[in-house]
Amino acid sequence: MAGLVLSGVRKSFGQTDIIHGVDLDIADGEFVVFVGPSGCGKSTLLRMIAGLENTTSGAIAIGDRDVTELDPSERRVAMVFQSYALYPHMNVADNIGFGLRMNGVPRAEVDRKVAEAASALHLTELLTRKPKQLSGGQRQRVAIGRAIVRNPEVFLFDEPLSNLDAELRVQMRLEIARLHTLLGATMIYVTHDQVEAMTLADKIVVLRAGRVEQVGTPLSLYDDPDNLFVAGFIGSPRMNFLRARVDAGGQIVLPDHGAVTVPMTIAAPPPAGAELLIGVRPEHFTPSGNVPLAVDVELIEHLGGSSFAYAKSGTEHPLTIELRDNRHVAVNSRLETGFASERAFLFDSATGLRIR
Repeated sequence: MAGLVLSGVRKSFGQTDIIHGVDLDIADGEFVVFVGPSGCGKSTLLRMIAGLENTTSGAIAIGDRDVTELDPSERRVAMVFQSYALYPHMNVADNIGFGLRMNGVPRAEVDRKVAEAASALHLTELLTRKPKQLSGGQRQRVAIGRAIVRNPEVFLFDEPLSNLDAELRVQMRLEIARLHTLLGATMIYVTHDQVEAMTLADKIVVLRAGRVEQVGTPLSLYDDPDNLFVAGFIGSPRMNFLRARVDAGGQIVLPDHGAVTVPMTIAAPPPAGAELLIGVRPEHFTPSGNVPLAVDVELIEHLGGSSFAYAKSGTEHPLTIELRDNRHVAVNSRLETGFASERAFLFDSATGLRIR
């Protein structure tokens, strides 16, 4: 296995820049997730690592090898796509071992590697079945098995769970996490689903419009986002943003909520009149907070283990408030709640950058 380094990697189609100078260091054995909205460049970046897209400028190194100009077959990577791409006329064993046979690997070694991969993926009893006899999750495991037998230095996953239903996605997330622990391999995984990113990753790379917004562990991004985009993207339900302003006395107030004061310790306080945004996660609302709020409830979602109230916020997005054990709140009622200012995040509304 090996780590991977991207140095100033750029990708352009004609005059249009798609990837804007990405620098990234991935350690050997690390599970890294590229996450971001559709069109952010995450799949393009993955395909550049695989060699399926040319690199306009910059360098890609796997281990101690510069692979920027190498063909995909020479990079020692294996890619698992969103579509399973299985041969329908072949059984599971033949699908898993097909690439090895095409490379002239002896039959005995192919059989051994197929058996090992099947055992790791719980496919041993399915080796004689055809793809049409398998569930979606089983087909995806076959596709992963085909990658495993190649013994690559880096595994690449391009939204591999998108075609599965919700229950199977949860099951396959567990399978992929278990596989990473078993193999200890370097894995790069692309998804638009931040829940997948949070549950799978050692390190998350948040992308937007071809640029890296922030890199860190799942909890570091959740606890310490650098900007509005990362704060709103990481966490489910998403973070709430309340309009705030610095008054003449230098205090931060919420104009849509009775000009209540939000006491915050800031290294360089913004000037009077500055327009800000206060970020509060749904799970951080509590009546005992030092910033009291009274809001009008418009909708309630009961999800069994938790409930969420949606309330008027003064912006286009309603406030999302986790109710925890308070299940007696009614629609169209007045909810007395609040939040602790030390758990809130402060952002510049113009630049989106975090103010610390």
